Amino acid sequence: MIKSFAVVLKNIIIIPVTLLTMSLSIKTTLAQNKLYSPIPLTSSTEITDTLSANDIPTGQGGFARDYVVKLNKGDNLAIDLSSDNFDTMITLLAPDGSTVAENDDGPDGSSNSLLFTRITETGTYIIRVRSFGETGIGTFKLKVTKLLPVKSPL
Repeated sequence: MIKSFAVVLKNIIIIPVTLLTMSLSIKTTLAQNKLYSPIPLTSSTEITDTLSANDIPTGQGGFARDYVVKLNKGDNLAIDLSSDNFDTMITLLAPDGSTVAENDDGPDGSSNSLLFTRITETGTYIIRVRSFGETGIGTFKLKVTKLLPVKSPL
């Protein structure tokens, strides 16, 4: 009698609870993947996109949009970010999440951003486009250029 009670208990309670737990874990994982999904870029590309209130909150009143790019050790990059709608800020994050380089205002005195850097480690990097402070949202242009070394005439 005790064995049959254990079998019934297993079929009625344990199996459904296990299946429910597995289902909730899968749904949570899928939801987390939808919450943060950087947009893939090639290493040399130009795009026009829009920063919106649906993007990543920065904690400073503004928003950010992330792009993922694979880079190689020794790559020299120019990252140009411009917008007529908000004060831009560009950040390059290393594979470990540390900040490689960041730029707020370009050398022309505008609120656009221009960043030059050399990659010291091969890996997957994040290019973060954001508005400076609470300056807003809107369309922007992002240009990532892999620079070629200058060849000596000799």
